[in-house]
Amino acid sequence: MEELREWSKISDEKLQKELKEKIQTFEAKIKKGEFRTFLSGKYDKESAILSIYAGAGGQDAQDWATILLRMYERYCLISGYKTKILAQSFGEGGGPQGRIGTKQVSLEIKGLYAYGFLKKESGVHRLVRISPFSAKSLRHTSFALVEVIPEIPRELEKEIKIKPEDLKLETFRASGPGGQYVNRRETAVRITHLPTRITVSCQSERLQGLNREKAMKVLVSRLYQLKEISRQKELKEIKGELVSASWGNQIRSYVFHPYKLVKDLRTGLETSDVEGVLDGNLDKFIKAEIKL
Repeated sequence: MEELREWSKISDEKLQKELKEKIQTFEAKIKKGEFRTFLSGKYDKESAILSIYAGAGGQDAQDWATILLRMYERYCLISGYKTKILAQSFGEGGGPQGRIGTKQVSLEIKGLYAYGFLKKESGVHRLVRISPFSAKSLRHTSFALVEVIPEIPRELEKEIKIKPEDLKLETFRASGPGGQYVNRRETAVRITHLPTRITVSCQSERLQGLNREKAMKVLVSRLYQLKEISRQKELKEIKGELVSASWGNQIRSYVFHPYKLVKDLRTGLETSDVEGVLDGNLDKFIKAEIKL
């Protein structure tokens, strides 16, 4: 501020132009600092694990889950976060242009404040469009559930005691859509925590040991989350309400027909640039959610 005051006293035209740039930079820093005050939650600085589940709507819902996956991958790319698909369960094939949907997918998002920015994306996302799977080109409504949990720091992992006898470990061959890229070895890992029935999978690594390690990390995050919910009743803050991926529970609607509109039902924010939002331009929606 002192530096800007001194600069403002100088009448040199070139310096005034530079002063304007400095003021803009300073304003951006203030806004960034101000915004960080909204991200002061216990886990907000951590990386995140984002999962998408296809809901009501059959092939359309599975296709919608794949579109949402791309949207979040694009948002993370724009925001400077690194992503990796930990596990993906593919849906039915035979769609237009060879499209294959997603039943469920877990995405690891690495970076400072990844959880803080994405935590309020948890909820049901609704899509309205002319179905590319409909021979009669009928309008179809699809749903997908998004769940975002924080990656628990190593120092907090020690608080979760997991007994070996409480785990059911299964291995399977990782494969891509339509059976492509099938591994000859069973490197993918599925771990079930028997007392809570929580199941996690990982197939992103080539070695079974690394997949097991990543799956255990996700399991610890989920168990720690449950512990926090029961101890502090922070369900809404950590994960959002447990809801079904169906009509009446949506947090955001994406409409392609009969008009184009993306509307967040919590903040009231809306835009007609549906393609832009699905291409990862989520920033204004995410910032509005955080300030709720």
